[in-house]
Amino acid sequence: MSTTMKAVSFPGNKAVEIREVPIPAPGPREVLIQMKASAICRSDMSLYYGNKGVVGQGNTGAVYPGHEPAGKIVQTGEGVERFKPGDRVAVYLAVGCGECQFCKSGYKMFCKEWKCIGFDRHGGDADYIAVPEDNCMRIPDGMSYVTAAVSTDAVGTLYHAQKRLAVSGRDTIVIFGLGPMGGAGVMVAKGLGATVIAVDMLDERLEIAKELGADYTINAKENVLERLLEITGGRGIDAGIDCSGNPVAQNTILDSLRPHGRAAFIGEGKEVTIKPSEQLIRKQITVMGSWYFPIFEYDEIAKFIQDKRLPVEKLVSHTFKIEEAETAFRMFDERKTEKAVFVWE
Repeated sequence: MSTTMKAVSFPGNKAVEIREVPIPAPGPREVLIQMKASAICRSDMSLYYGNKGVVGQGNTGAVYPGHEPAGKIVQTGEGVERFKPGDRVAVYLAVGCGECQFCKSGYKMFCKEWKCIGFDRHGGDADYIAVPEDNCMRIPDGMSYVTAAVSTDAVGTLYHAQKRLAVSGRDTIVIFGLGPMGGAGVMVAKGLGATVIAVDMLDERLEIAKELGADYTINAKENVLERLLEITGGRGIDAGIDCSGNPVAQNTILDSLRPHGRAAFIGEGKEVTIKPSEQLIRKQITVMGSWYFPIFEYDEIAKFIQDKRLPVEKLVSHTFKIEEAETAFRMFDERKTEKAVFVWE
């Protein structure tokens, strides 16, 4: 095996470098993973522009990005007991202290000392990555590496949100913002048996939403609230998810919910003005924020993807080789791709 590898670096101001760097050695209780797929996410853009990361602190230029990696273990460090070379794994993005209540309960991203892979620690946009054994999640037989990479942040986040919303076949659910997160939400909701309404500004995204299982699509240029009430016979929707971070979308969900309805806000946003009495109190609705998933839930997520035959790879519009990173990030930044994934032979 060579002693060097290719890795992506962001010097800042949308510059992309492919560096030839030493292959890391796995430390105690770490594994070395040969990368097979690493998905690009909108939050990567903060480092691409030269800012600090939206999660963790970030370290522009010094850390290889990529917080949605999947690959094959090729080497194990001292003390590794549960994994061996040849095992196929996806990587959980949050590295915690291991001792606090959140780490022990599986919600590593709530640890006060947590570090984010791809922001604070080297990520998956490189030929190899060394990560703690405790961050490895086994990929089931028959699942592709591309599906495994996308199953973490995109599908995992939307599965966890809908599990918390208790979405079922009794529900009509609306999903705003049909990028990769919203598209994953459509698939998950259909897998759970719900009637799904998808809302976005772009007709091409609405077409993809239909392919992913949406029962109804609404272009956001229409009167969305009127259409939602029309579809539900004036009753209002049972549940809503916002993946856009847009205050108009968030308010439309709150306005359209029936009494005892439920909503989850997933799209990042700085602030929104709401009407608590009219939108929340008098309808006794539940509103939650939802972000990523606890690591113990991954086996359940992977099983759900396989059992329900979710077409996860339909979320991926483009694949790239690591050598094409400059093109990949430029196209993603210009929104010429939906979900884009680096792949290795």
